[in-house]
Amino acid sequence: MQTLTFVFSFYFSLSTAFYFHVGEREEKCIIEDIPSDTLITGTFKIQQWDIHRQDFLESAPGLGMFVTVTTYNDEVLLSKLYGPQGRFYFTSHSPGEHIICLESNSTRLVSFGGSKLRIHLEIRVGQHDLDAAIAQAKDKVNEVSFKLEHLIEQIEQIVKEQNYQRDREENFRMISEDTNGNVLWWAFAQTLIFISIGIFQMKYLKDFFIAKKLV
Repeated sequence: MQTLTFVFSFYFSLSTAFYFHVGEREEKCIIEDIPSDTLITGTFKIQQWDIHRQDFLESAPGLGMFVTVTTYNDEVLLSKLYGPQGRFYFTSHSPGEHIICLESNSTRLVSFGGSKLRIHLEIRVGQHDLDAAIAQAKDKVNEVSFKLEHLIEQIEQIVKEQNYQRDREENFRMISEDTNGNVLWWAFAQTLIFISIGIFQMKYLKDFFIAKKLV
């Protein structure tokens, strides 16, 4: 079960496709946890969606999408304005979580009343485009060669992802051990404090009884 869970989550991280709704000038962000030196490819398409009719509308002219990619250290890897559909690329410089934000430049949704933008987004981690390379291949040998290179690239990405997950697991284990050690010492300190308070109370009561000549 753990193996199946790992494989499922891994393939989900390699290729993620979904859609979401946004309003005018509304920003949506997703977080991708990726290794270093990894190519990220994002493909998006904007459609105007009528909430009441549950149908698509004709997109407003000049509709576009701001795409911004930053790390948790506020390093900007990409900041660009695209059209109603497009593809963006960036390469991670360091391992960790990367924030991908998309914001529409539209200010004309109010005229449609109750419409939103539906953004179809696909994120691919560590995968180069293969269709274009195959289309340019002049014979079957080149086509097979491109497919083989693509397969080798995917295997290398899997190995890189596994190494990254192994490093994360090791860091988590070290943090857990340090936390457990701190909890143990805190429990030991609490025990000493309780014993000291008990001894002090007993001594105080004894001195009180002696002062009152009750013993």
